Amino acid sequence: MKKKQEEIFVGYGSHLNVQTAQLVTLNETITVMDGNEPIDLNVKIEADFNTVPEKYHEIFFNTMSAKYYGKVSFGNNPFSECLPAPKKQWWQFWKSR
Repeated sequence: MKKKQEEIFVGYGSHLNVQTAQLVTLNETITVMDGNEPIDLNVKIEADFNTVPEKYHEIFFNTMSAKYYGKVSFGNNPFSECLPAPKKQWWQFWKSR
């Protein structure tokens, strides 16, 4: 188990709480053309994945990328823990359970 929070005594009854963070940042630039001059707006969305159990990180990351980027890769990448549905033969669609 990883140590996620540490309390440090700094003296005279003062304590400093240090907590690890696993920040995921999504950056996007929206550009509007005003004549020949571009105007950029930088959008930054940040999430602390330390607040959810590690086994759900991939699900939250895929949900965030689907919502804000319009892209998702459930089971299509080599490091994914999401397994695609098993392939069936043509005759298994009519087979009773």
